[in-house]
Amino acid sequence: MPRVSVGALLLALPLGAALFGPLVAGPAAPGAYAPYAPGGGENPLGTDGLGRDVLALLLHGGRTALGMALGAVAVAYLAGGLIGLLAATARRRWVDELLIRPLDVLLPLPTLLVISVIAVGWRGSPVAITLAIAAVNVPPVARVVRAAALDAASSPVAEALRVQGESRLRIQLDYVARSVLSPVAADIGTRVTLAVFLVGSANFLGLGLNPTAPDWAVSISRSREGLLLQPWAVLAPALMLVMFTVGLNLLADRRLARSRRTQEAVR
Repeated sequence: MPRVSVGALLLALPLGAALFGPLVAGPAAPGAYAPYAPGGGENPLGTDGLGRDVLALLLHGGRTALGMALGAVAVAYLAGGLIGLLAATARRRWVDELLIRPLDVLLPLPTLLVISVIAVGWRGSPVAITLAIAAVNVPPVARVVRAAALDAASSPVAEALRVQGESRLRIQLDYVARSVLSPVAADIGTRVTLAVFLVGSANFLGLGLNPTAPDWAVSISRSREGLLLQPWAVLAPALMLVMFTVGLNLLADRRLARSRRTQEAVR
């Protein structure tokens, strides 16, 4: 089976659960059932340590687990992508240095340390954790976009557009921005995977959402002590995260391979 088909199949279940799960899921109220009950009857996947239906938690937990990661990458690319594009197309070297060098200060910062500091003031806030993860991703995103845009910005085509009197904004948003789509699409795949890992780590360590939130990583953290009693309370949300990251990476690898073939053909 082609890699793209496998990746799409792996992505379908977690994305479907995140998008449509809350619409069809039953309530996931604490104490509704016996804790760590085995699967069967009303609870096909059993219950967790708080007596909540694992299937209901699975269908409710995807929006925060994946939504925070996708939101963080989107914000990182809105900010970092714009900075990288402006730096690559700047006519003065000092403008490039002014935009990129301050970001180098943020590169060595440990991501979980930044999230821990943010969590002290905004514990349980998904928006704060999302923005913290976006902030630590802005410097690498800016460098990726800048590196991908440098060749296009200095190419004969861009120079010809300038001679024809095209505005800098149109050159940046039309020709240069389109030239970086392939490498950016490949980077987004790995970037989202990293963001999913960071969101999951923050929630697992208690730095993110409320400990009783129906989030996949939170569910893993809360139920890990009962793994031998009721393994599906841990394995089901863990499988969702693994399927999403593996499927996304397969699609990103395919996109990266296609980008390399295109570059070789151009050369």
